[in-house]
Amino acid sequence: MKISYQWLNSFVNLQEIDPQKLADQVSLTGIEVAGVIAPDEGLKKIVVGHILSTQPHPDSDHLTLCQVDIGEDEPVQIVCGAPNVATDQYVIVALPNSRISGNVKIKRGKMRGQASEGMICSLQEIGFSDSVVPKEFQNGIYVFPKAESAGQPVFPLLGMDDRMIDFDITPNRADTLGMHGAAWEVGAMLHERPQFPEVEVSETGQPTGDLLKVSVSEKNLVPQYLLKVVQNVEIKPSPLWLQIRLWNNGIRPINNVVDVTNFVLLEYGQPLHAFDYDKLTTHEILVRRAQQEEPMVTLDGQTRTLTSEDLVITDGQNPVAIAGVMGGLSSEITADTHNVVLESAVFDGTSIRKTAQHHNLHTEASTRFEKGIDQGSVTEALQRAVQLLEKLANGESSQSILVGNQELPEEKQILMDPKRVNHVLGTEISVAEMGTILDDLGFGYELKAEKYSVTVPLRRWDIFIEADLIEEIARLHGYDKLPSTLPVGIQTVGGFNKRQLLIREVKQSLLANGLDEVISYALVKENEAAAFTYDPTENIELDWPMTQDHAVLRQNLISGLLNDLQYNLARKQSNVAIFEQGNIFQKVNDTDQPTEVPTVAVLWAGNVTDSNWIAKDRAVDFYDLKGVLTNLLKTLGLADRVTYVADQTLPELHPGRSAKLLIDSQTLGFIGEVHPSLQHDRQLPPTYVLQLNLQLILDQKQASLVSQSAAKYPAVERDLALIVDHQVTNSDISDLIKSNGGKYLSDVQIFDVFTGEVIGLKKKSLAYRLHFQNPAATLTDDQVTQAMDKIQTALQDQIDAQIR
Repeated sequence: MKISYQWLNSFVNLQEIDPQKLADQVSLTGIEVAGVIAPDEGLKKIVVGHILSTQPHPDSDHLTLCQVDIGEDEPVQIVCGAPNVATDQYVIVALPNSRISGNVKIKRGKMRGQASEGMICSLQEIGFSDSVVPKEFQNGIYVFPKAESAGQPVFPLLGMDDRMIDFDITPNRADTLGMHGAAWEVGAMLHERPQFPEVEVSETGQPTGDLLKVSVSEKNLVPQYLLKVVQNVEIKPSPLWLQIRLWNNGIRPINNVVDVTNFVLLEYGQPLHAFDYDKLTTHEILVRRAQQEEPMVTLDGQTRTLTSEDLVITDGQNPVAIAGVMGGLSSEITADTHNVVLESAVFDGTSIRKTAQHHNLHTEASTRFEKGIDQGSVTEALQRAVQLLEKLANGESSQSILVGNQELPEEKQILMDPKRVNHVLGTEISVAEMGTILDDLGFGYELKAEKYSVTVPLRRWDIFIEADLIEEIARLHGYDKLPSTLPVGIQTVGGFNKRQLLIREVKQSLLANGLDEVISYALVKENEAAAFTYDPTENIELDWPMTQDHAVLRQNLISGLLNDLQYNLARKQSNVAIFEQGNIFQKVNDTDQPTEVPTVAVLWAGNVTDSNWIAKDRAVDFYDLKGVLTNLLKTLGLADRVTYVADQTLPELHPGRSAKLLIDSQTLGFIGEVHPSLQHDRQLPPTYVLQLNLQLILDQKQASLVSQSAAKYPAVERDLALIVDHQVTNSDISDLIKSNGGKYLSDVQIFDVFTGEVIGLKKKSLAYRLHFQNPAATLTDDQVTQAMDKIQTALQDQIDAQIR
């Protein structure tokens, strides 16, 4: 909600506080201010001009030569291309060396050979959004509705010297979605009581009951429904002051009747709607549920297919408005309108929210009904609109208000103990100061037996219990004045639990390996949810997804990382090494909450190193990602317990470059290259992924890391080369070497792999370096030779290895 400083000052004495300082003070009371908007910022030398005469440009069929009085001794010539330029208009003129929107500088110049001393401007050219410009000026220059002094700055005349304080309102403070609510809030902060215009209506017309009938069939959804008729209105543009109030809040002026309803919306926070009385078929208003698939054309020209969940206003037969959301085109206020029906109502917020979501139709009115409105001002807001129509449209108000339903809630009575307030806040606020704060808020109160009995007005429907009143005392006393204190009594020392420690350890290891952490949406497309999953469950779908791209809860993290990769590739970021830690979701049944499994996933694509003066670039491969995994498992003390098994069960992974990861026959996760067909479909480079089930790691008993002193005695290294069948894995060989190498074998490393015709068909040659060391004595050649003989015998007997 953009709060006009000048409008606010007409309700509350702002004591000439600078708008920015006022915004800072408001932020300290708990309402966040997004910023202070200055409509004239960056603009200069823009004045009122009076067009004295016009004539066609001699060398153009669409340009006009204008002689314009700009308040100087002589008029100046300005060439204008607007279709609506005419003699005796008062217009916006940007002088030579002025600045208009976009920091564009206007210079003297010539257009088709004719001198032009400046520029006659449209509203858009001085910073107005196209969405708020009156339609009559949307494709041309702006013309002031009455004569103004030539040469004076335009900013005060167009409301551009005002400052708009942008309240970033939380859902519980919807009472400030109107100027009255904002005035109460700022007034309480400044110890000033707001003063609002008196509402007086002449009511010179017929009784409302003679002109209309009303009935409400869903009274539980419509606590209040009030109508009044204004006859013989004169449809015309609103006065400029009213248009300024609207466009400074992002609303386009339409005509005086529609503008009045929007003005009252901003003033009271109460949505109103105006119907053309003569377009209502039966002059009998019926509020009911819509019929299933009942059609209706709304004011935006769209045909809506209604459902039985929608609440509609009808003329006794056909819908003329979707209640609380948008009116219908059939009863629209137009230039031919003479009699107007005004509606002021309260609609159930949940019902309005469902309707707005179903039809994707979110309006200023629906926003307020969803969050709540002041039920105590519904009648006054209606009368205020009638008062303005009597004045601005020369209308005649009907006598009395026609009531379809009116059930006012009772003002809440809450008991507040000043001692508890100070105990909770850690303050020493006096009873008198608390009373002053309640008085500033406009809350009624009475001190009984050292406790306040507080009466909360209907405009503050967010106040329910004593804690809410304590919050009001705290924020108006000043959050910055609250002391910093520790709780009294025994305190529990904070710390991380086992799961938190594991997650931190995993993240630190991956970050240390050069990967960047990302956070993806937990919601994905339907076809992405169960991908990269060994045991997928039924998809968990949202009932009301915002988009189809985010409609299903994920069962893996890789799908989100692939989307992140595509996002980066689209922005020319080709080297991507990222990881994500989060939960995946597995459906249990239709009634229980899904199981959430803590998981970590890694994606690596592009180059490991880019080319430079000393080396060529090198693309990432399977073993780069396996190295990251090995480092992580070593950090977790699980490197010797995890086994790699060639696997082709995941269709999203390359069948020859992927492996399942096991701990004691339990599936820990997988590692591998994304399948080439998937890479092709999504236009990805070779991409390698890894996913681990952190819950399985949590369930393991992790070995403690034990430090060892540096060895005092020399080590012995022996190389071993052998030829084996191509299906024998490095893991098989390494396990055999380790199990037969004796207690002094400390490490085994593969350093060469060779295949070719000289080795033999379906054969491969592998070379290993074996590291022997005795921490207590020097190894002898006989000890190492005995170990090597045992290893070679085991390799020959068990895997038919040929020792080279």
